[in-house]
Amino acid sequence: MAELNAVVADLAAEGAALDVLVADLPEDRWCTDTAAAGWTIAHQIGHLAWTDRAALLSVTDPDGFAESLAAAWLNPTGFVDEAAEVESQRPVPELLADWRAGRAALVDALLALPAGTKLPWYGPPMSAMSMATARLMETWAHAQDVADALGAEVVPTSRLRSVAHLGVRTRDFAYSVNELPPPAEEFRVELVGPDGDTWVWGPADAVQRVTGPAVDFCLLVTQRAHRDDLALTAVGADATTWLTIAQAFAGPSGAGRDRKEDS
Repeated sequence: MAELNAVVADLAAEGAALDVLVADLPEDRWCTDTAAAGWTIAHQIGHLAWTDRAALLSVTDPDGFAESLAAAWLNPTGFVDEAAEVESQRPVPELLADWRAGRAALVDALLALPAGTKLPWYGPPMSAMSMATARLMETWAHAQDVADALGAEVVPTSRLRSVAHLGVRTRDFAYSVNELPPPAEEFRVELVGPDGDTWVWGPADAVQRVTGPAVDFCLLVTQRAHRDDLALTAVGADATTWLTIAQAFAGPSGAGRDRKEDS
């Protein structure tokens, strides 16, 4: 429970950090385009509000979530964009208030779950820890889009460790959604955190290795920056391939971001 409490606290902190960026934003700035094609800042916050609401439904009403899931599968490749568009059309004060209330309710609901509970989702069922980590990852990723659109700086924190961990854990998923066979051997991942400490995964003697700044790895696995714009080093052909397809989010492989010089 201590580990879950820590991740949920990080989720709440990540939401609060993004809230600072948009809390006093004039309503006309909510129409500012972001790097995600067709998505404004309102779409970004709307998507988070909608997904937090879906996660809360999964926690508190699994049968209700099952009904919403069946409706989503009627438009499997478009329901996320469709929901973001609907949310973006809401009055800004209403959308902002709903996002705040939803993320607070989700935090409370996750902490109240009995140990061992499995939560239905758009992929395999998840534990409370996995749900909290996924929501943390997505909140941080969409905050990058909002910050970039506003020309604001996002200061990396140790909360990125959960995002990096999810990025490592989803290695085989990234291969599978790209219709590639996952490598049989484990990789060694060594990342330097924002405070200068080193985060490691995998055996020390692994042939396939990835090293670099943790923030760059998190930008890569959330597809918020192009591989060539990041200070990540891959050793081994499989590790090199992984860095071209890595994704920590569910769903089909994303288009990623253009190189800075190409944008």
